[in-house]
Order: sequence, then C-alpha cells, then structure tokens
Amino acid sequence: MYRKFTQIFNLAMLFLVLTGSAYAQSKNGSVSGSIQTSDGNPAAFVSVGLKNTTKTTQSDEKGNFLIKNVSPGNYVLRVSAIGVSSQEKEISVTAGETASVSFSIAESSSQLDEVAINGYKTPNTKPVNLGKIAIAPRDLPQAVQIIGTQVITDQQANSLGDVMKNVNGVALGANRGGVGENFYSRGYSLGSNNIFKNGARTSIGGSPEASTLESVEVLKGSAALLYGGVTGGAVVNMVTKKPKFEYGGEVLMRTGSYSQYKPTVDLYGPISKKLAFRAIGTYENSGSFRDFVKSKRFYVNPSLLYKISDQTEVLVQGDYLKSDYTPDFGVGSVNNQIVDYGREKFINTPWAYNKTNTATAQANVTHKFNENWKLNILGSFQAYNRNYYGSERIQANASGIASRNLARAISQEYTYNQQININGSFNTGRIKHTLLVGLDADQSRVTSNSFAYGKTAAGANITAFNYGNVNLFDPSTYYGSGIMPEAFAITQTLAPIYRYGAFVQDLVEITDQFKVLAGLRYTDQKNASSRALNLETGVTTPGATKFDDAFSPKVGLIYQPLKTTSMYVSYANNFIPNSGIDVNSNALPPSMVDQYEAGVKNDFFGGKLTANLTYYKIINSNISQFAIMPDGSTSSIFRELNGETTSDGFEADITGNLAKGLNFLMGYSYNYMRYTNTADVTGIIEDVRLVGTTKNTANATLFYTFQNGAVKGLKLGASAFYTGKRNGGWNDAKNATTLRLIPLSAFTTLDFSAGYTWKKFSLLAKVSNITNELNYFVHENYSVNPIPPRQFLTTLSYKF
Repeated sequence: MYRKFTQIFNLAMLFLVLTGSAYAQSKNGSVSGSIQTSDGNPAAFVSVGLKNTTKTTQSDEKGNFLIKNVSPGNYVLRVSAIGVSSQEKEISVTAGETASVSFSIAESSSQLDEVAINGYKTPNTKPVNLGKIAIAPRDLPQAVQIIGTQVITDQQANSLGDVMKNVNGVALGANRGGVGENFYSRGYSLGSNNIFKNGARTSIGGSPEASTLESVEVLKGSAALLYGGVTGGAVVNMVTKKPKFEYGGEVLMRTGSYSQYKPTVDLYGPISKKLAFRAIGTYENSGSFRDFVKSKRFYVNPSLLYKISDQTEVLVQGDYLKSDYTPDFGVGSVNNQIVDYGREKFINTPWAYNKTNTATAQANVTHKFNENWKLNILGSFQAYNRNYYGSERIQANASGIASRNLARAISQEYTYNQQININGSFNTGRIKHTLLVGLDADQSRVTSNSFAYGKTAAGANITAFNYGNVNLFDPSTYYGSGIMPEAFAITQTLAPIYRYGAFVQDLVEITDQFKVLAGLRYTDQKNASSRALNLETGVTTPGATKFDDAFSPKVGLIYQPLKTTSMYVSYANNFIPNSGIDVNSNALPPSMVDQYEAGVKNDFFGGKLTANLTYYKIINSNISQFAIMPDGSTSSIFRELNGETTSDGFEADITGNLAKGLNFLMGYSYNYMRYTNTADVTGIIEDVRLVGTTKNTANATLFYTFQNGAVKGLKLGASAFYTGKRNGGWNDAKNATTLRLIPLSAFTTLDFSAGYTWKKFSLLAKVSNITNELNYFVHENYSVNPIPPRQFLTTLSYKF
C-alpha cells in the first residue's frame, strides 16, 4: 500500500512541477467583491457574472467572489439567484488591476437559506458539510450527491430509506425484520459507522426520522481520510434544520393508508439579538399492509444557535426518538424459495414487540480567526437502547412447515464523538492551498444480554425455545398458543470500542484549471476486552483485546477546462478490521481496500442542468478466509488474508431546474461485486454477484408547479424507482452440495403526486406503487419482506 501511495504521490508532484511552468503574466484584469444580505451577513452561493460574456462565478461561504482574466473595458456586473432580486452595477476593468465592488441584496440571510434549501440549484458548487471544509463538489475528486428539502417535501418522505431511493448507486439490500434498513453502496454494506447526523456518527436503529431533515448528503467511495473506520461504499450525512433569527414555522398533518396519521410542528425564531431557537416535534401512529403490524413514534428536535460574536458561534442540538413497532420478518421462505401466499400474511408471534429509544446531544463551536482560517470543534453523545422479543427465522420445508424459535434481546449503546478541525487558505507563490487538519475520536460501549426460557429437570438453562411449528399455507396455525413465554437474562456482555485518528488534506490549485487534492490519515482502533458477566454465578469472563491501526492515503488530480466542467481521477485507501487468528495464533491485521475512481461533473445552461458521470473500481486483495494448512487441508480454526473481492461500476446523476417551477432529478447506477480469488476447494464461488448487492438501479423524479393563471399554485409530480436483479440467501462455497442462492427479479415502482398551494396553506397528495408491483427484499432466507402495495398519502400544511 505504501509503495502504491508513494508512486501516486510522486506522480501528483511531477504533475505540479510540470504545470507550474505554464504560468505567464496576464495582461487582463480581474473583478472582486463581496455580497451581503439585508441583515449584514455574507450572501453565500449567489451567482455573479459580467453581462454579455461567459465570465460567471459564485460567491463563496463568506460572500466573496473573484472573476479572473477579464479583458480591459467597461462592463455591467450582475448579481442573481433563484428567489433573489437581481442587481446590476457598472464597472471598469484595467489591465493588471483588480476592480472591487460590493452588493447588499434585499433578502435576509434566513430568506436566502430558504431559497438555497428549496431550490434545485446545481449541486456542484455548494460545499457539503460532510467534507468538513468548504470545498465545492466540483473540486472534490469523488462523487457527491445531495438530496435537499424540496425533494424530501415533494415526495413526503417519512424515513431515511424514503430519501435514499433518490441516491443513485445506493440500494436497499435488506430490511431485516423491519428492525433496520440495510443499505449497500458500490457493493459495500453501510453500517452504523457510515451514517452520520450533522457530521457525527449516529445509530440507524428505529429508523431515523425525516421530518427534521434539511438535506441528506452522500459522499460516495472512500471517506476513510476524513472519517476513519468506514466501509468503502459511501458515507451518509443527515443535516437537520437549524434555528433562524426571524419568527416563523409550520404545522402539518399527514394521513395515509392503513390508518396512518402524523401531526408535526416546527417553530423557530430569535430569543435575543444573539440567540435563536428551533423546535420540531412529531407523533406518528400507523398500521401496515401486513396483518397485525403497527408502529408508534414520538420525535422531538430542539436546537439553539448562539452568536457570541461576529467570529464565534455555538450551535447546540438534541433530539429524542421513541419508536415502538412490530418486528416483522415477512413471509419467510419455503424450501429456500420465495412463494407468494399473500404479502399481507404475518408469521411472527402475536405478541412480538420491538421498543427503541434514541437520544442525542451535540455541540458545534465555530470560530473564525480571520477571513482565511477557521476552527471547528464538535462534541456529541448518543444513547440507544432496544427491547425486543419475538420469533425470527421463518425457514419452511417443502411442505410449508416452519419452526418459530424465539429470540429475546435487550441492548444499550452509548456513543461519544469528538472532533477538532482547522481549515484555511493560503498561497505559496502563485499556488493556492486549501488546507484541512483534523483530530477525531469516538468511543462506544455496547451492553447486550443473552436469555434463557426456563430450566431443564437437571437445572440447566433452556437457551433455545420453539414457540410452535407453523404451516405457512394454513393461516389457522399462525396464532399459536398466544402465550408469551417467560425469558430471563443469564449473561450480560459489555463490549467497548475506542477509535482515534489524525489527518491532513490539502487542495492545491496550481492553475485555474489544474488542481491536486492529497491527504493522509492515521487511525488507531482498540476493541477493548469484552466482559461477560454470568448473572447467576456473578463470575465475569474477560475477552481478548484487539488493536488495529492503519494509514489511509488519498490523492486526486482535477482538471477543469471550463468553469462548468470538472474531470478527475483519484486513488484512496481504507481498512476493514478482521476477527480471528492466524496459524501463529496472532490476531489478524485489517484488510486494506484500494479504490480507484474517475469522473466528470458538468453544469449546463448557467447551472440549470447538472450531469455527473463516475466510474470506479474497488479491490480488497486481502480478505479473510480459512487458512490452508501445510498438508493442503483447510483449517476450521485459523484464518489468513489471501482472498480477493472486486467491485466495479458506473454511476450517472442528472438534476435540473430548466424552467421556473420545473424541477427534476434522475440517476442510474451499475455495480458488479464478486469474489475474484478464493480458496480452491472451500472458498466462495468466484464471479457470482454478492448477496445484498444490486446490479442496476435507477430513479427519476419530476415536479412542476404552475406559476401563472387560474391554476397558479397547482403542483404535479411523478417518481419512478427501479431496483435491478440481486441475490438473497448466501454466497455458496465451491464444495457446497446444495446451492442456497435466491435469485430476485428486478422491479419498478411508480408514484404520482398532486397538490395545491394557496397563500400559506399547502395540500399535497401521493399515490405510490400505482401498478401494485410485488417484490421482496431478502435477508439470508428468512427475513423475506414484501414491498408495500399501492398506497395513498396526503399532507396538509400551514406556514407562518
């Protein structure tokens, strides 16, 4: 890995030297300035251009702008943005000099934020919070996708899963028991380490609430440089709504099929000149197309913003989600096949329950030393607990008979995260640097219990209990006895994990066209000794302590022949910890994953249309598999790093706002992840698509709001989501006597929406899965969850 990184780094430096000689004295001038809102704050990401020329740019997060290489002469400088009153000023440009001009727009910073959030603006120019620094996506050598408030609102999204359907290259792989959605990106599962809320790791247990989301940011590919122990597919950041220094809010009521109702209240405003608040609360009660399945959710999200000075502000946020719902493992399988005997059939025990509580608190301090340097400090805490009881593995034989073995779980997870980031810009000669240096740490403490369901005559614990066999083809057998057996905890296990990391990243602007982004991270992870307490004897059994550390480099070359076009190639590396021991009884080191990516990002028609294309290849050439012993046999105890997986694919996303009121986004992705090198006899069959990964996905959403005439305020929209072929079950070994893959067919769902806005009132209705498509998401061969049938949803809201 180090040699490969050194070669790429040397290539980047050679690139820097060769292109550095291209500088020459310009006989042109430039135009610079700043834009402020009516309340004196910087007007970020506002379009600035010289009329009747191709010279355009956009103000940065500080409201500053710069237009270079302008021929001497007189011009009209124009400032504009969606929903912002345009302004014009005459300027004169002199060779070798910079003309300065300032603007103050009529809109406040809050109004400008609302425009930026609700407008389908080009996503290539607005920096994402996930990057830890204000770098526009067009300057990042990897794919980025942002799903904003307007999409979330138009589609009436309830959960993170509803939002993620719009992200090409990210697909739902399984929905195990309705307990947690399992997303895959570029072939890699996105576990809890890959999901963030406002930049801090968060649990996705209980299904995150969407009512408070301002946007969802997805940084595809490797993000190990910035975040350490994450899988290679992508990282997802949920950005919540923030306080505002003007009074306002919204109340809404959402109702839908299967007795769903969900009131929501959103209030914000100033407490003083320096302190503002926001409070969002919602309650949801819903049934399901599945028999006996229901859910109740309560969510509250308060936040405070304190502007200590013009240089320093503190944002404090918290939320609490109580989510109680019926654990539902779907229709199960019959002889390892999926059989349609009614997608509404509920096979779990009649008393099954899953109760979760999630509480988070976060403080974010931002301090600007000057116009070029900024410090950010983030601290967060999250508590998540789960209380679950029911039956899980519905695996029937050819006659449809399945046992219902019980599973009981109580778990608590406490997670702490700390980050310190310093970023700034400076020049070395004519070369501009945008530097980011950071330290981060997170700690988690997970406590879980194992249970027994009674005692044998000899006094031993009964750790497996069958609630009773069920015949999937005979609904009269579903209910069983109706009695919930007693379960009592017998052991309690504490498993602490500690992670620490430090990184440095520099975006080097050699010229306006050539840029290099390079960085390096060091991560240390400690899986501390677990402690299993026997609750009957009081004896504690310690586990082993495991240490992993790794360097994660990244380098990317960026070429921007036009202001509207960016092309890049990049290499990045991340590590995946492994369990088990080698033949010398030493803990296995982590697997190192190499990622290569190339792409092009384009803006057309003044940013009204964006089209981005990406190709990637990810190789894990040292995955863990059972060791081959000297006599040629395969060990059942020892493991070694000599396997390989390969994932390659293509992604395309298009967003647009070609006419006022007309907004659309669409995307397509292809992925092929498979084993490419495994053990000769006992290894996994090579070149077979991995379970959970999806071959093709596509999405398209279009909404149009009439702007004039008798139908002014009428909104019409449609969405289509395509999920391609994929595999359930298990990837099989070469020596398997029975193949256990469950091939799943592709499917498409279509949604149609219609609504009307009058003054401060808005009504929006949706019919989803219009064609009543039937298909499944499958975890292994027992959690076979049908997709929802045709449903109706409507939202009535009032803004003030």
